Amino acid sequence: MSRHDGDEYEGDHGHEAFGSAATGADLERTFSALPPPPGRGFAETWWGRAWLKSLEDAALDSEQVRAGRRLARAGAVGAVSVRPGRITAVVLDRDRTAHRSDVLLQELSAEQWDRFLDMAVERAGHIAALLDRDMPSQLVEDSAAAGVELLPGMGDLEPQCDCDAWDHCGHTAALCYQVARLLDQDPFVLLLMRGRGERALLDDVQSRGAVPAEVPSGPEGVDGAEAYAAGSILPALPALPPLPETPGTPPALDTDTPPAPGVDAGALEFLAARTAVEAHRLLAEALGEGHERRPSEAELTMSQDAVRLAVGSPAEVSDRLAEGSGRSREQLASAVHAWRFGGAAALSVLEEEWTVGGEQLARARAAIDSAWDEDERPTLRAARNRWTVVGAGSQVRLGRDGRWWPYRRHDGRWVPAGRAAQDPATALASMEHITST
Repeated sequence: MSRHDGDEYEGDHGHEAFGSAATGADLERTFSALPPPPGRGFAETWWGRAWLKSLEDAALDSEQVRAGRRLARAGAVGAVSVRPGRITAVVLDRDRTAHRSDVLLQELSAEQWDRFLDMAVERAGHIAALLDRDMPSQLVEDSAAAGVELLPGMGDLEPQCDCDAWDHCGHTAALCYQVARLLDQDPFVLLLMRGRGERALLDDVQSRGAVPAEVPSGPEGVDGAEAYAAGSILPALPALPPLPETPGTPPALDTDTPPAPGVDAGALEFLAARTAVEAHRLLAEALGEGHERRPSEAELTMSQDAVRLAVGSPAEVSDRLAEGSGRSREQLASAVHAWRFGGAAALSVLEEEWTVGGEQLARARAAIDSAWDEDERPTLRAARNRWTVVGAGSQVRLGRDGRWWPYRRHDGRWVPAGRAAQDPATALASMEHITST
């Protein structure tokens, strides 16, 4: 570890969404914590799997690697900071203890970068592939032929953790599993670890005279400059007003004039306030990026809307909503708990029990069979769309959309224990992480 002993952590950094610009002169990127991965694997690309192979081949204790995989699957890895030669994250133990974990990777020397850039200039298609977030195997082979190893080999991933483990522990292994997912989406993350940020690398390639790949000619169309100029004859659209920071305040109904018979002024004030909150939420979503591509939400039934209104409402309002929706206090409390995890979909899984049959049942059984390694698979007892872990107060429920919802036994009742997952193992693992904290 001597080559990095002087590299101290520089403090907390703001989290960035995946793909946003790097900070610190293109030499540091911070990626927000990722949700538990869908499915069984962590890496879908060949280079992501090669990264994990370096970890799994070099770790002296395979059980620590398995523990790291379980922590990563449970969503225990925080924001990941990527810098030349080092990746860093805070990893939570099963008991909620936080550990600062680092994994070190040797940076390329200036001479190695020169050889890599010379090779990239000769083969512009490699850079084009990287810009498409792809890493062709030919790029890695050409780099190796030039004496530059991009992907880590056995023993190249050097662990450091404040749990004082001398080899890879569960925390550094969990960090490696999470980074494999980042590499899947953007191979420039690997090049940053090797010492060069995306912007700097592309500038270097351009300065060496690389010629971009030819753009294939398409059908003849309207000249863009002419179309833009023609738009000037129309008045410019006014700018959208900014979104208010908080919902508006509804008018007070506490006046000297008594309400009409049958009108509950307090209930009207409550409904007006909640309507303002809901309108503010819908407006924020409408102004968000990609809103036009999202499917429209189905209209809520009266029973579902009663649960929505009960979220955060005072006790007297909740009692009226429970009575009006045909629920007991306890049933409404469970419904509100489910709503907080996933809205109407989570409520449906709580209150509806349905028979899984045909192709859906085959897919569900295949998901259960493939979700665990053979020696880790729990024994499940099936009852319609609900699978209960034998000998434990844990259960997963299959929603009609194919997602799995975790449940736990509490005071003789099954209560929601987390958000939905794409496979039953992730659902149980996330619940296990939540209940252990």
